[in-house]
Amino acid sequence: MELINKSHPEEFILLGFADRPWLELPLFIILLITYPMAMMGNIAIILVSKLDTRLHSPMYFFLTNLSFLDMCYTTSIVPQMLFNLGTSKKTISYVGCAVQLYFFHIMGGTECLLLAVMSFDRYVAICKPLHCTLIMNQRVCILLVATVWLSGMTYAVSEATVTLQLPLCGHNTLDHLVCEIPVLIKTACGEKGANELTLSVVCIFFLAVPLCLILISYACIGHVVFKIRSLEGRKKAFGTCSSHLIVVFLFYGPAISMYLQPASSISRDQPKFMALFYGVVTPTLNPFIYTLRNKDVKGALGNLMRSVFTCK
Repeated sequence: MELINKSHPEEFILLGFADRPWLELPLFIILLITYPMAMMGNIAIILVSKLDTRLHSPMYFFLTNLSFLDMCYTTSIVPQMLFNLGTSKKTISYVGCAVQLYFFHIMGGTECLLLAVMSFDRYVAICKPLHCTLIMNQRVCILLVATVWLSGMTYAVSEATVTLQLPLCGHNTLDHLVCEIPVLIKTACGEKGANELTLSVVCIFFLAVPLCLILISYACIGHVVFKIRSLEGRKKAFGTCSSHLIVVFLFYGPAISMYLQPASSISRDQPKFMALFYGVVTPTLNPFIYTLRNKDVKGALGNLMRSVFTCK
């Protein structure tokens, strides 16, 4: 490979599944179908949450933010994936790689914390119903969301900036579909133990700690729910909580397997499949999970569709 004398390459070559070209067309078709589905599903959630006054509550305020996050999350990587899978050119400019790195990790870090905030909202709604409007008022909700976004941005900007400063020693080939921090660390040359340690510590804060808080919240919720005598009351509580729990495990499972281990120990294909899962599959499934398991959202969507067809 020809060495590049500059401090950074002009572009990166994203190998993706170049060694298995038979995978590229099926993946291209899958992304071409799932990306519009993810966008339409999340836009629908945002619209019904804003237009239906019955959904003007903290739960749907946070759900709107989650849907917006998922739209940005999948948009930060899928168009580039489609371009690389659909053409023989497998490159991304250095600036494009840096922009993708920042946006992808801003959305990922923010979503980790937002899911924890959503579990706290469920805890307050079920375990402290008499104080719910006092604790989760509009000001507190906006403050929580602002803190979550600011924390995600701080993590991404600091971690991505440090990663981009690692020496590449002329290597501009990434064995991945997108620009991601663990893969860039693995590609870099020289001493990178400090970067791996820093990434692990930061990810413990953004992955392990929020997940522990989520599990504690749901342990308390479960304790309260099993005390409810009404079968209908239990069903309603489990209905609102189960959707969120499914989303939590779909998001945290792949992210933990990717980020809470040293970059040098990550297998060759693991980052590719993990990026496809939590960058494409999860944002596509989230609207369906919340819609299919939530009567209020289904009712609001039905009203929205009826109003659209009535206007026509």
